[in-house]
Amino acid sequence: MTEGYAIGMPSWLSIADAGPTDASGERAVLEAASARSRSGLFTALVGALDLPGYVGRNWDALADSLRDRLDAGPLTLVVDEAAQLLADEPVGHLGLLLAVLGDAAGDAPHPLRVVLRDAPERVPAVRRRTARALPRR
Repeated sequence: MTEGYAIGMPSWLSIADAGPTDASGERAVLEAASARSRSGLFTALVGALDLPGYVGRNWDALADSLRDRLDAGPLTLVVDEAAQLLADEPVGHLGLLLAVLGDAAGDAPHPLRVVLRDAPERVPAVRRRTARALPRR
């Protein structure tokens, strides 16, 4: 994996086919079919990360929740059917999500790893969409 967003995927992010995923620490699975919209994403994240139901449904609240969660130990977030992640939203929403995850991965006391996982035939499309959405660093 190549460091630097403009060249390749950041070290905390990987894209894989639907096979098994190695995970250190806690492993949470987000079903992207439930996260096609921004509101669906926040609802799915509350369930996948076992966040309190009162967590705000906005990017700042997600950032705060991730920081709190990563104080407790490492986390691998596996996103299944990743081609569906925020598919009903403009690609900028995926960019915002990746920025929040990237900031959490860079600032946290414990590692955050995100695996975007899908069927082998959809992985190239997931890779292209993710590369377009990643913030340039």
